[in-house]
Amino acid sequence: MRLEILVHVNSRRARVEKDLLGVVHVHVNKPALEGRANKAVVEMLAEYFEVGKSQVDIVAGHKSKRKVVEVIY
Repeated sequence: MRLEILVHVNSRRARVEKDLLGVVHVHVNKPALEGRANKAVVEMLAEYFEVGKSQVDIVAGHKSKRKVVEVIY
């Protein structure tokens, strides 16, 4: 399954939420330095979808707030 997500870095509380339009917002409490936020996004989505971290891959948007993520069940 492919998802388009919106990442919010340096949040006080790490969480995954879906808004009324169906956009998934991932709030991470890591900075966008040296891939720390991307790693946190993968970990959070793996926990949210109850899959392993190796089953979550960032397909596009490695340096952007908008990312395309693929989750393999």
